[in-house]
Amino acid sequence: MAGTIEETGFGRLEDFISFAKTGTKLGVHVDLTKQFVSQRVHPGNNEEMKGEMDMYFLSAVYNFKVGGDVRKVSKVYMLASAGESSDEAKINAQIANARLREDYKRLNDVGIAFDEKFF
Repeated sequence: MAGTIEETGFGRLEDFISFAKTGTKLGVHVDLTKQFVSQRVHPGNNEEMKGEMDMYFLSAVYNFKVGGDVRKVSKVYMLASAGESSDEAKINAQIANARLREDYKRLNDVGIAFDEKFF
């Protein structure tokens, strides 16, 4: 995989993991986000559901740096209902963190250094 990040069109976490396997030194900064959204439900799907559901995403934004190039990659780790109980929210955060740990392990395995953060 020769060339700069711009030339290769990297857009997935896996792309940067593969690039690091070539021996290229990469740096990454991870930002975690919780983004609230409203999901519209088609009126004919279910009479018990209201027209909109308040949801949230737990996602990570990976800011990869190679030389002077910086590329952002976002990955969603959980989609859940904003109206859930606090116990359900804790369980969802634990699930998202377990998924995040798997990606952190993959990054560490190829020598990409970063500070681990969790939801």
